[in-house]
Amino acid sequence: MTSYSKLPAILVLEDGTVFHGKAAGKIGTTTGEICFNTGTTGYQEIFTDPSYYGQIMVTTNAHIGNYGIDEEDTESNKIQIAGLVCKNYNINYSRKMADESIQTYFEEQNLVGISDIDTRSLVRHIRNKGAMNAIISSENLDVQALKDDLAKVPSMAGLELSSSVTTGQPYFYGDETASTRIAVLDLGIKKNILRNFDARQVYAKVFPAKTSFAEMEAWGADGYFISNGPGDPSAMQYAIATVQEILAADKPMFGICLGHQILALANGIRTEKMFNGHRGINHPVKNIIANKCEITSQNHGFGVVREDIESSNDVEVTHINLNDDSIEGIRVKGKKAFSVQYHPESSPGPHDSRYLFDDFISMIKG
Repeated sequence: MTSYSKLPAILVLEDGTVFHGKAAGKIGTTTGEICFNTGTTGYQEIFTDPSYYGQIMVTTNAHIGNYGIDEEDTESNKIQIAGLVCKNYNINYSRKMADESIQTYFEEQNLVGISDIDTRSLVRHIRNKGAMNAIISSENLDVQALKDDLAKVPSMAGLELSSSVTTGQPYFYGDETASTRIAVLDLGIKKNILRNFDARQVYAKVFPAKTSFAEMEAWGADGYFISNGPGDPSAMQYAIATVQEILAADKPMFGICLGHQILALANGIRTEKMFNGHRGINHPVKNIIANKCEITSQNHGFGVVREDIESSNDVEVTHINLNDDSIEGIRVKGKKAFSVQYHPESSPGPHDSRYLFDDFISMIKG
């Protein structure tokens, strides 16, 4: 196990707030938009979720690293978060299936973090002040110098990030003999989405984010999936245009998270940056079509504008968030196209919403 000593580290927020703690992971400096996740488990899946690319993650659960790192629990091929902020950073672990400690993992992947922070105070501050950029450093403890560096970091609003996390080349997932074929537009997809399709006898071909509809159509897909991913959806005109072409061709389509926002934009519905966003594994959502509630896994800092949907003749609401009444699901009238803002693949999180994968397969076969 890697030797580890707790060196001092500093976290500086965009509004000038400073937190002093201990170094976690690689010694260095990192920047990004700070956000918090309220999940009590699943830290490795969170670290490797491409939707978190460019963000510094605050974990509200008190202990991080206590069950080590298992390669099978990753949601992509590397750590995607820009940095970690936590309370208790546990180097020792007891899970037999773990491959290594969190410290070894972070050092291997050059992840800079800070621990021994009062995360309750930090989360209250972010919750009250809203999303903002931050900088963590364990190599430079000059607060003013860190503030100067932080001032150069761009806002998440307006950033196109999917091209930074998408696959470089198309690849296949699942059984080639499966009866259903789905073309996946990879805007930052999580592995467990593909696992859910494979479990339903679906053969998927995963395409880079900027792939044209014509290229995907040439493969002969039965349906199209628009994935989750990072960044501002309104900055992704290429994906919006592709989804509009899929709709025009009247093909079955399903979108999750960023894919949900892109489907909305393709129908003239605006998106907006949320004050804090939803990140956790216990968000209550109501399916207003089935009149049933489900507990969901969520990770998003942007949402669709309710007023635009309510005045739309083309789109209707299917799911709403029971905490803040925000839009969690839509479907396009007269089309085989729907989407949800949350994560039915639930990695981590409850399995209440996995029926949506079945609904999509039924839509394709129906």
